[in-house]
Amino acid sequence: MKIKGTHIPDKILIARNKRVSEAKILEEVQRIFEQEEQKDQLIIEALRDSEDITRNNFNVDKLKLKRIYHLADIEKICIEYRLRFLPSAYFKADLPYEAISKIKQLEKKHNTKLEGFKIMAPAKVFKLENADDPLLFAPIGNEYYYLIHSWGNDLQPFRKLLMWPFKQLENFMLLLLLVSFVLTTLIPNGMFGPEMSTSEFLMIFFFMFKWVAGMALFFGFKKGKNFSADIWRSNYYNA
Repeated sequence: MKIKGTHIPDKILIARNKRVSEAKILEEVQRIFEQEEQKDQLIIEALRDSEDITRNNFNVDKLKLKRIYHLADIEKICIEYRLRFLPSAYFKADLPYEAISKIKQLEKKHNTKLEGFKIMAPAKVFKLENADDPLLFAPIGNEYYYLIHSWGNDLQPFRKLLMWPFKQLENFMLLLLLVSFVLTTLIPNGMFGPEMSTSEFLMIFFFMFKWVAGMALFFGFKKGKNFSADIWRSNYYNA
């Protein structure tokens, strides 16, 4: 005769039912869910708060060094990739629950309530006021920030190159000069005479640059655009 094996889940169930009723268990579980929901709501409210908090009470011994960044490093990347670094209150999409969960883990680990959240992301994901890879940060103090979570898709590999002209005025002027030079070389050689002299080329290049710069300035002002070095912390479209 084959002896029936001991099924541990059944034994646990029997022991549990002797200790407490199912109704009591459901009541306790429901209370746990409600407590967690309250914690989630407090975190969501902190994320929606635009108050400028510059410091959280982290336990330094429990921080991961690779997640600590100075504002200067954040600024450099924002300018190179034309990103914004703004309070999480301006973020228009819903944050993934994983981000909220990581905040809860950090709060428990450091025995503190985190505030002053910032997000680094392209301008299009913010609710910007008007006259592709978000990163969630919390301030440590003295312009240092702790990276809590990143999500979404990676930025396009050529974004840095494509945004190079918009870093600052000098880069944009170099682009306009290059475009003007290319357009000038495309003008047929015999258009203004048998052969284009150096002085004629420079004169045409000068007028071509004025035309290209004028068009760029017109559309730039019309669209309310500005350079990355000036807007990386701005919550305005055109400031």
